[in-house]
Amino acid sequence: MKKIILQLSFIFIFKGILFAQNNFTPEKMFQLKRVGEPVLSPSGDKLVYSARAFDLKENKGNTDLFLYDFKLNSTVTLTADANSNESSPSWSSDGSRIYFLNDKGGSSQLWSINADGSGLTQQTFLEQEINMYGISPAGNTIWLAMDVKIQAVQGNEIYSDLPKATGKVYDDLMMRHWDSWEDGSYSHLFVASFADGKIASKPVDLMPGEAYDAPMKPFGGNEQISWSADGKTLAYTCKRSSGVHYATHTNSDVYLYDVESKQTFNVSGGMLGYDKDPNFSPDGKYMLWLSQKTDGNEADRIRLFLYDREMKTKIELSEKFDYSIEATCWSSDSKKIYFLSVINATQQVFVYDFSITKGSPIKQLTNDLADFTGMTLAKTPSKKDIMVCTRMTLSEPTDLFSIDLKSGISKQVTFNNKEVLSSITMGEVKKRMVKSSDNKEILTWVLYPPGFDPAKKYPTLLYCQGGPESPVSQFFSYRWNLQLMAANGYIVVAPNRRGLPGFGSEWNDAILGDWGGQSMRDLLSAIDDVSKEAYVDTNKRGAVGPSYGGYSVFWLAGHHEKRFKAFISHCGVFNMESMLATEELFFLNHEQKGLYWNKPMPKGYNEFSPHRSLSNWDTPILIIANEKDYRVPYTQSLEAYSAARLMGVPARFLSYPDENHWVLKPQNAVMWQREFFKWLDTYLK
Repeated sequence: MKKIILQLSFIFIFKGILFAQNNFTPEKMFQLKRVGEPVLSPSGDKLVYSARAFDLKENKGNTDLFLYDFKLNSTVTLTADANSNESSPSWSSDGSRIYFLNDKGGSSQLWSINADGSGLTQQTFLEQEINMYGISPAGNTIWLAMDVKIQAVQGNEIYSDLPKATGKVYDDLMMRHWDSWEDGSYSHLFVASFADGKIASKPVDLMPGEAYDAPMKPFGGNEQISWSADGKTLAYTCKRSSGVHYATHTNSDVYLYDVESKQTFNVSGGMLGYDKDPNFSPDGKYMLWLSQKTDGNEADRIRLFLYDREMKTKIELSEKFDYSIEATCWSSDSKKIYFLSVINATQQVFVYDFSITKGSPIKQLTNDLADFTGMTLAKTPSKKDIMVCTRMTLSEPTDLFSIDLKSGISKQVTFNNKEVLSSITMGEVKKRMVKSSDNKEILTWVLYPPGFDPAKKYPTLLYCQGGPESPVSQFFSYRWNLQLMAANGYIVVAPNRRGLPGFGSEWNDAILGDWGGQSMRDLLSAIDDVSKEAYVDTNKRGAVGPSYGGYSVFWLAGHHEKRFKAFISHCGVFNMESMLATEELFFLNHEQKGLYWNKPMPKGYNEFSPHRSLSNWDTPILIIANEKDYRVPYTQSLEAYSAARLMGVPARFLSYPDENHWVLKPQNAVMWQREFFKWLDTYLK
């Protein structure tokens, strides 16, 4: 009998060890490579892409380049220097060489390598670092984005006799943006001729003396700049504005620069919202760009515009398409446009077909339970277009997939994380439609712990999305990873509440001026609906979220009516009036339909500001803030923490002096996860 008991004990212990080995952990998450967007060779037989790996012990990451060969069905490493990062790959026009940026030696310069991995060569030795670049399809011209000093703001620049003065002097707004203080330097575009892999003429500054950035900060990239096929015209995005106007308006434009005449033309003049991301057709006749109609509304529907270069006319192609467009890609014959758009909580590939004259020319191409996040297209020697996309799900990090352009069927091409993923057991993800308080349908993702047993009861988390206009799609996050929450034994409820894209403009815009209204009722409807299930332990529920999700947690803390036993707010808005310390003030003004001194005062500042309901706080809360976060200043979290402690509410404050709105450094990120689950486990298990 003892022998049988010992054998059974061994089996249970073995199963426990096996489950522990298969469990998703923060440490395993940092073993995953983060795959960048692919670039197909001109003939479509190869693709190059970047992937970033992390060394948790060394607390750093390293980016290398990889080459996939369709004929050989194999992936090889092109670069593997632990002391440098290689990024932004592009092909030579004949497909023989690959260009990229390399920060070896502390200065980012243009390098190249043969497609077979030989001939690694540094191509530029400029005094300035190259932030971004783009070689024309013809291979004869190149644009460079490099920082140029325009203004003196530092004390030691203004007063030469005070070399150790650290003060900064400003006379207008936007003295800081995202996570950086303005230092008087701006990203300018330069154009030069290009031959044999080298810059063949002195780069010409397209914006001499101008205190503007191109691409736009803080997140603008190569997508904001485009060459015409012949390399004679450069289209670029710029927000030619400064000070108070820059802080309170979103009006950016798309400009065309003629390399020969050196003349610049504003294509989108008179259009008042964001205009960005130009993209020339391969035949050179047209140019696309993305446009938002309303000045000040960063979450306005993103429309697709077409510019006829010969006729000098522009038209909207997406007038009857009630969703936002995220990226574009031309077919090689210039007769189709592929683009990405969020629909029903997934991001899919769509196609605009110019040959369709009856009915809608826009069709959804893919229909995966996944998010496609980037596209590259090339024409094979057989004159057939092929497409490769980056793709991810809630359970799978980004990897590369080919897309059949007739059926829309996707097929995985690379398996960058196969080994790590094979050692992890992910929880099941289910789509659940929940009735809202006004009888609408709320698409809600519900994630279950690995080995879920419906006969048991589980602690349950309500995930509150940020944005506020960001979809709860099939995203794989390296911080707010819903599978990691499930792996720690929690059921996760993630609703696409009011204010999120992918369900039409009316649903998306419903949150404007109503932060504490229907969107909050949607969150409560979702957790209440799932809580009807017998496997939800209603005595062990928590609510967590970042940014607007952090605001949601602060709001729910004063209005949850005893539903929750624990809260976690990351970089959340607590006091709407003091949010005037943010940088992009157009956001606050548009979202709240005015500023707090307007009469009458918009209800976002009194009725919907979480600090107004502080007297109802009674639930333990973990508050996280990052000192380099200028979007939601960390003082918001400080106010909330101080108030909670003065109210006698159990609270913990986690602060990072070296992180912005996100947590990016490996050891900080793992610490973040440990504190996150330590707090939840204390009050929900």
